[in-house]
Amino acid sequence: MRFPHLRHWEDEEGQPTLKQLEKYARTTRTAIGYFFLPEPPVERVPIPDLRTVANQNIEHPSPDLLDTIYICQERQEWYREFARFHGDRPLPFVGSASLNSSVEDTAAAMREALRFDLAERQRMATWTEALRCFIELADELGVLVTVNGVVGNNNHRRLDPQEFRGFALSDDIAPMVFVNGADSKAAQMFTLAHELAHIWLGESAVSDSDRARGPAHEAEAWCNEVAAEVLVPKAAFRETFDTGEELQDTLSRLARQFKVSTLVILRRIRGIGAITTAQFWAAYDAELGRIQSVQRASGGDFYLTQGVRVGKRFGRALVVSTLEGNTLYRDAMRMLGISKMETFREFGHSLGVE
Repeated sequence: MRFPHLRHWEDEEGQPTLKQLEKYARTTRTAIGYFFLPEPPVERVPIPDLRTVANQNIEHPSPDLLDTIYICQERQEWYREFARFHGDRPLPFVGSASLNSSVEDTAAAMREALRFDLAERQRMATWTEALRCFIELADELGVLVTVNGVVGNNNHRRLDPQEFRGFALSDDIAPMVFVNGADSKAAQMFTLAHELAHIWLGESAVSDSDRARGPAHEAEAWCNEVAAEVLVPKAAFRETFDTGEELQDTLSRLARQFKVSTLVILRRIRGIGAITTAQFWAAYDAELGRIQSVQRASGGDFYLTQGVRVGKRFGRALVVSTLEGNTLYRDAMRMLGISKMETFREFGHSLGVE
């Protein structure tokens, strides 16, 4: 145990030394000043938090979630000013839908705006390729897309998909979507579609981590339905669904075809009434256990990873602004989470900025 005297400190049977307190603060990622307050502060998520457990709101966000949101808010604020300086106009799709909008019509409008062609996606060999394409299309549309599985560039602070899958920061000039990169590629596809649905609503939100068990918030349920329709249109699904096929074979085949997780396919099967509620939950729990047991590899090219972590649209804009003298190198490197000038230059080159 790293702090063997913790119970004694909590029971006021002893006090830590200043060095012990500093070490405990670093380990728990807590400001050391908090330990000298008469009551512990209540930290809230700075945007609407739609996550629930057993239909109850989650009261205590982790420092990892809070720090990730703060990082993204700073980048969004910077990009908003950059876009306004360059005369960018408000994006018409932000806030173009409401909870009263048709799920099918909204999903069709999203696919058209994103140019997210179903047939082309089905021809792609892997989930990774499909996800990369989806991200690039959203980026081209004007959405700042960030996919990261850690806090900033700190690989020791891995984000937990069981706490949150993603969040949306709505803005009519600089809409931003964050996707938890610690999740599977197939699950990230659904998260991206879900968070984009929040942008279409014009609402910022941290999204629920368990999307199959009937979200308590109406907006979450609506975004779930829209995301499913964007990725797996009901009409196309009915055409390819085979009632005589074994369930596991159906899940594997259609997950590969539509480039989504088997859990999304299960939702669609339940949606057309092809399995009972009991069968759905038995299959869902089995699939969830299988997915969680799969070990995902990490690593790869730093600059490619960095482009995904900060988002290419934001990264290019920041590098260009810095090279033009409009942003301090110090501020740019801090927002990128890098410390070496050579790394900054190479990152710019990797994004095509000379």
